[in-house]
Amino acid sequence: MQTRFHATVYIVDDDAIVREGMAWLLRSRRLLSESFDSAEAFEARLAHPQGPLSGDLPREAGCILLDVRMPGQSGLALFEKLIVSGVAQAWPVIFLTGHADVPTAVDTVKRGAFDFCEKPFSDNALVDRVEQALALSQTRLASRQIHHELSNRLAELTERERDVMQLVVEGLPNKLIADQLDISVRTVEVHRARVFDKMNVKSAVELANLLREL
Repeated sequence: MQTRFHATVYIVDDDAIVREGMAWLLRSRRLLSESFDSAEAFEARLAHPQGPLSGDLPREAGCILLDVRMPGQSGLALFEKLIVSGVAQAWPVIFLTGHADVPTAVDTVKRGAFDFCEKPFSDNALVDRVEQALALSQTRLASRQIHHELSNRLAELTERERDVMQLVVEGLPNKLIADQLDISVRTVEVHRARVFDKMNVKSAVELANLLREL
């Protein structure tokens, strides 16, 4: 599987040889990467005003290759912070572990890590998983963008338009909507047209399906 969208793999490992080897391997598959020798260095990158986050969440797809054990803050401690911030959901985390860390790594998968790879690992298998993680990241970010756009459209509706929209989605004809809201049929038609225009739909069915995505 070839990644065709802009994405970055973030390598967080205190071993320079591992970082360099991983960066080379990713380049061989035409994947961009950034490397960090500690959890603290990676956090500083995320906190930088020109960093890869917009607010608290990523602008573009990515994934994190994270060593379990590092001097200072451990990979596990960093992972907990990434879960709380929502970054771990947008950028899937793949743990790099030694044999002694495997039980711990399995537990992290249960807590939301994408996968773990035991050192030494198969290069091709690892990069395959990285590409799958990047594809998942892209899907999640696209879904979040759709959700954001729909929320903005809903925010543009007036209170009366929301009332009409709710009854339209329930399948009521204009006459019954007018009776329930104590307004004229013509007024219902105007509000209905405005709802369809603002929500960028052409039918009640399309509107209902759109609202389900929220």
